[in-house]
Amino acid sequence: MAEKTPQTLKTHVRLDPPFHLFLLPVAAGTIVYEIYHLIRAIIAGVFHFNLAWNVVLALAFAVAVLKFRLYALKAQDRVIRLEERLRLTTLCAEPLRGRIGELTEGQLIALRFASDDEAAALAGKALSDSMRSADIKKAIKNWRADYFRV
Repeated sequence: MAEKTPQTLKTHVRLDPPFHLFLLPVAAGTIVYEIYHLIRAIIAGVFHFNLAWNVVLALAFAVAVLKFRLYALKAQDRVIRLEERLRLTTLCAEPLRGRIGELTEGQLIALRFASDDEAAALAGKALSDSMRSADIKKAIKNWRADYFRV
């Protein structure tokens, strides 16, 4: 894999240009465009069912685009949870190892950025202090990059 820009708390959020810069604007623009035509027709007194149906189709397209993205993210979250539970099982000593299952999905996903040296201690702190994922990310000193998340 080619060298990547080091990730930090400030740079770990990724932009997916085909999704964020093409699909989302096209979906939003299509909704606006179709609603505009529907309102124009209603004002002119020439309402057509097809115009209303186009608004419904534009909304369906936008929902589909968002759902496809959410399905992919949810699948990635499941894999991350599994990976982090496995990693923490090898890094944590008892009795913390027995409490790994108590970590929330958000906590596990945030812990993926913690280096092996600090992951166990941070997991224990997350459990004892009920840390949110944003707080876990802020507490990480040695960032472990995740270049595979889309």
